[in-house]
Amino acid sequence: MLHWAILPLKRYTDFSGRSRRMEYWSFTLFTVIATFVLMIPALTSFSGLDWENPDSWFADGNFPIGMIISGILFAVFWLGILIPSIALTIRRLHDRNMSGWFYLGFVVLSNIPAVGFVISIAFLVIMFLPGTSGPNTYGLDPKNPYQDDVFA
Repeated sequence: MLHWAILPLKRYTDFSGRSRRMEYWSFTLFTVIATFVLMIPALTSFSGLDWENPDSWFADGNFPIGMIISGILFAVFWLGILIPSIALTIRRLHDRNMSGWFYLGFVVLSNIPAVGFVISIAFLVIMFLPGTSGPNTYGLDPKNPYQDDVFA
């Protein structure tokens, strides 16, 4: 499973081709776990704060350094996986024989208050559905082990 989680980082800017569900969801799980690990310094910093007196957080230069470290690590991590995440999502849509432009439509429509929740659920359902079997418009079937050039 680790192979599938690292594969999107190897195909960093590859917006063509197809990606399996296993690749998408393994990378998503890797991202969630890494996010929680990177947030540990911030969470431990919160335990030492005086919640009755928030002004004391900044007094005498005792601002929780863990929050700063965690924020920097978090920002670097998310900037590092932004492009691979977008590329992986587009390849996953290609596996469903959908254009990558649908991703932009999902992102824009999910920010509309009235329909955003429904669009987000629809996007999640599409990511759970299996890809089209056999070759489609965007390439060969990544589940077929007898094709040598699927990930070439």
